[in-house]
Amino acid sequence: MPVRPFVRRALLASSSLIALTLMMGGTTPVAVRMVVRPPSKHRLMPSPTTVVVGYYWADAKPVLHIASGDELTVGTLITSTPTRLEGAGVKKEDVEPALRAIIDSVTDKGPGGHILTGPVYVDGAVPGDVLEVRIKKVALAIPYAYNAFGRTSGFIPEDFPTSRMRIIPLDAKAMMARWAPGIDIPLHPFFGSIGVAPPPAMGRISSAPPNVHAGNLDNKELVAGTTLFIPVHVPGALLEVGDGHAGQGDGEVDITGLETSLIGTFDIIVRKDLKLTWPRGETPTHWITMGMDTDLVVATKMALRQAIEFLATEKGMSREDAYMLASVSCDVRITQLVDGNVGAHVMIPKAIFSRR
Repeated sequence: MPVRPFVRRALLASSSLIALTLMMGGTTPVAVRMVVRPPSKHRLMPSPTTVVVGYYWADAKPVLHIASGDELTVGTLITSTPTRLEGAGVKKEDVEPALRAIIDSVTDKGPGGHILTGPVYVDGAVPGDVLEVRIKKVALAIPYAYNAFGRTSGFIPEDFPTSRMRIIPLDAKAMMARWAPGIDIPLHPFFGSIGVAPPPAMGRISSAPPNVHAGNLDNKELVAGTTLFIPVHVPGALLEVGDGHAGQGDGEVDITGLETSLIGTFDIIVRKDLKLTWPRGETPTHWITMGMDTDLVVATKMALRQAIEFLATEKGMSREDAYMLASVSCDVRITQLVDGNVGAHVMIPKAIFSRR
């Protein structure tokens, strides 16, 4: 486990003071009383002043400042509108007031459809660093989800020339989605979109396609207990979170999962010792490398090359051996097929590496 940045800063400060004492002629270091700031806890709930709609952007104005090592609890909203939800059968009183307020009052919208809570400025994060997002807890915020597709959306729109939306009750106690009599779906809630601002040259980009900033990965592996590592492109990183899913299948083939509102708790850590060119994930049992592109073949090759790079740099393997190990022990999966940039990821099992 790496030393957390706020502890690391204290250790470095202590070492500097001791060195200064010795340079000034002291034969033994004087006692230094260090006051280390414990991590703070922050809570950020969605409102018209704490969200952006439809974009990631290097010039977005942060709504909260936190320090590396702090805990952040974030509320997110379902990706829909009160009108659509009520038209599909949700009672008016069951539509979240924050959703109604945001839809009614936020006019500065990007090209994507997601309501993203943030941006959050992480003090000390600069381009070239990596933001480590430890997902500690993900909880349901409402007792329903929806699934929908449109005439021009999804992976095979030519087969479905109409639109449809379905409301699915969520049983938080049993952690099941009650799809229909005889069909219950286990819930594995995760955030479809966790991302930082893209490089400034990319401008204000849609919240839909995932890319080097992470964003709308729609990777169902990123549940509570997992970690996402994202390269930082602007000062403060500008973290945004949204697109809650109660569950999803790999591929997300009709363009939505079990779309819902969630509340997540994260530890946010600035990593200056880790250098990445692309987002990476970690679960208790696997490392995850990722690729995104408009072409699924290109995205898959990218994820595989990232896996080979990981095995070469982190496990000291030759690229040839890493390529062979990926073929015999790693799983290549389709993340999603519907977000403009499609996604693939490689699951690298930790169990194959002996403690010897």
